[in-house]
Amino acid sequence: MSEENEVIPLETLAKVYRKIYLKAQEMQKQLDKLEEQKAEIKNAMKDQMRDLGVKSVKTEGGNISLSTKTRYYTDDWDSFKTFVLEHDALELFEQRIAQKNMALFLEENPGKVPAGLSSLTENTVTVTKPTT
Repeated sequence: MSEENEVIPLETLAKVYRKIYLKAQEMQKQLDKLEEQKAEIKNAMKDQMRDLGVKSVKTEGGNISLSTKTRYYTDDWDSFKTFVLEHDALELFEQRIAQKNMALFLEENPGKVPAGLSSLTENTVTVTKPTT
């Protein structure tokens, strides 16, 4: 914004914000298409490397590596939590707090705050398209 003391009307700010938002959506669609193309190319490279029986290939266009990644998940959270507690294996969980659950717990249990818990509260602005 130009001058330090200049106040730009909220209507103008909202219009500019919406214009930027719509442009970002358009650009995101383009990014999504590019990501789809990249995925297709990766799959083609993966297929060729499997057919060749190789884990890496050096080309003028770039070096290509084929690696294996394993992801774990559960369809039975109750059993998984019981397993973790039985084996004292809390490290099997990622270290992050379920935000809504923590807020609800604190609301329902005033005065019960885990040691070391910090919070950050900030105001946010939301702009939606105008209704006519």
